[in-house]
Amino acid sequence: MTDTPAIPLNDGNSIPQLGFGVWRLEESDAPRVVGAAIDAGYRHIDTAQGYSNEGGVGEAIRQSSVGRDELFITSKLRNGHQGYDSALRSLDESLQRLKLDHLDLFLIHWPAPKHDRYAETWAAFVEAQKQGKVKSIGVSNFLPEHIQRIVDETGVTPAVNQLELHPAYQQRDIREFHRDRDIQIECYSPRWPGHRPFRKRSDR
Repeated sequence: MTDTPAIPLNDGNSIPQLGFGVWRLEESDAPRVVGAAIDAGYRHIDTAQGYSNEGGVGEAIRQSSVGRDELFITSKLRNGHQGYDSALRSLDESLQRLKLDHLDLFLIHWPAPKHDRYAETWAAFVEAQKQGKVKSIGVSNFLPEHIQRIVDETGVTPAVNQLELHPAYQQRDIREFHRDRDIQIECYSPRWPGHRPFRKRSDR
């Protein structure tokens, strides 16, 4: 696992091709389970505010003998925390729970277009990246029209869009859109529905 290839991102950073996702993992179990994943060779750990286990993931990172600079940590913004100021506050809260000074990747978990706050939220992400709190910024479950809007309004293209992608749901038109704009697709449920909790893959 430690020789997992790294995929280059459009901002000059890179992301491990395979990651360990912690959806549905209880906070109390996270130190043990995430610690075992790191021991097994995983270097990308993917959590989210909505998973309610950031504190446990942070504890696993602190207990690990693997240095922070060897790990790639992702989290995602809770839908209810969208908005410019609230997104910045929420990121700080995630960093406090994880006890980290930065994330390697921070994603808007869903566009939630009904609330129409994802564009200003993206502007907050751009600012957080400038401040050094996040190395790379991206989105999750965004459709092409959502991505086009945030690029038009900020001039900044997401490095990653995390999407459901597997043999039964290939989303070829969306993949072409991302390829043309040099946005990496990070697949969740990459093998098939039912495998979602623990494995993610970054792929073009």
